[in-house]
Amino acid sequence: MRKLQRKVAAFLLFWLLFEQAACNLYDNRYAGDRVIRVVPENEAAAKTLKDLSQQFKVNLWQPGSVSYISKGAFVDVHVSRNTSHILLPYLQQADIQYTVLISDLQKAVENQSGLRLSRNRRSLPGYSYEIYHSLEEIQSWMHHLNKSHPDLVHMFSVGKSYEGRPLFVLKLGKKSQVSKKAVWMDCGIHAREWIGPAFCQWFVKEALQTYQTDPAMRRMLNQLYFYIMPIFNVDGYHFSWTHDRFWRKTRSKNSRFHCHGVDANRNWKVKWCDEGASIHPCDDTYCGPFPESEPEVKSVAHFLRKHRKQIKAYLSFHAYAQMLLYPYSYKYATIPNFSCVESAAFNAVNALKSVYGIRYRYGPASSTLYVSSGSSMDWAYKNGIPYAFAFELRDTGHFGFLLPETLIKPTCTETMLAVKNITMHLLKKCH
Repeated sequence: MRKLQRKVAAFLLFWLLFEQAACNLYDNRYAGDRVIRVVPENEAAAKTLKDLSQQFKVNLWQPGSVSYISKGAFVDVHVSRNTSHILLPYLQQADIQYTVLISDLQKAVENQSGLRLSRNRRSLPGYSYEIYHSLEEIQSWMHHLNKSHPDLVHMFSVGKSYEGRPLFVLKLGKKSQVSKKAVWMDCGIHAREWIGPAFCQWFVKEALQTYQTDPAMRRMLNQLYFYIMPIFNVDGYHFSWTHDRFWRKTRSKNSRFHCHGVDANRNWKVKWCDEGASIHPCDDTYCGPFPESEPEVKSVAHFLRKHRKQIKAYLSFHAYAQMLLYPYSYKYATIPNFSCVESAAFNAVNALKSVYGIRYRYGPASSTLYVSSGSSMDWAYKNGIPYAFAFELRDTGHFGFLLPETLIKPTCTETMLAVKNITMHLLKKCH
């Protein structure tokens, strides 16, 4: 009887601690916050929404900047509890319709990541690819693979972040005396897009687990190297776990402003700080004080420049929108090898759709999503990497950045097919 009482007491203590942790996740900062969707029906509504967004300093989920708000395009807005009392009546008064996507953001955050205490996420032999992992866990996992798969994995660092964290990359592929073509993949340029790093880990897992049994994977790893950077923006990603779930930028400090960070996907030396980027340090699309000002961007750009003769594809993983994008992002123009790239994109989205019927739009980023300058994809293409793609993974706004862990497996499974398709396309001659 006493033994049973001890077990019950231990269980109750665990749940008490768990409930307390869940309630205090991010210090309860999102309690009462909402995410709403607005579709401006005309230019006047779009202008009103732009003005209100700037006036109330709302956090835009989609699109990335106030400048992208336009007639007929949906706008997903994170509205704080204090702001919603004023902003929502304003919208009603202006006859601008909105729908509530997430009615209680704190609860949604807890639903996605509030169960952290209840599982041993750090257990490497039983490492789960169907949950989100912290920076420390992902780096431990990388070290583990480096030791356990010396024939196929080599881990190295391309530099250090602003806060001094190593920028780890996994080189995946059968070691060869002969020079091999390579594919670069990065995830987590934007900190809050957690499904990206989850996919990079999933790709590595699938590659290692199916190398012996899947002829396509064996061919890929025998004939190519894959440079995989599971978390590009390590400082921002860590901050999104510890302080602000919806942090996007890096964590560099600005000497003249109190705002931290630069948009690591607006900091590349290709039409830097032009359309679609902001010169204001407090904006989410701030381009930085100069191109490659961010050590993360500078380190990766240096590595890619050094290996540009070898690297034939650049793949970057973002969320959310369900799109497969290719250059150009900074202008409305057709790339010289359009037919080859377009064919690869078409086959990739069809392969992705074949699993669960999820539809992705595909095309040049400027016309499919919006014009943005200083992006990594455009930079890669301009620096001689012929196949440059940016994936915008699930979903289209129902969960937004809070894609549940139950959707990691289906998202990664379908994306895996798309990536394999692009990779196999590389191994063929395209004219």
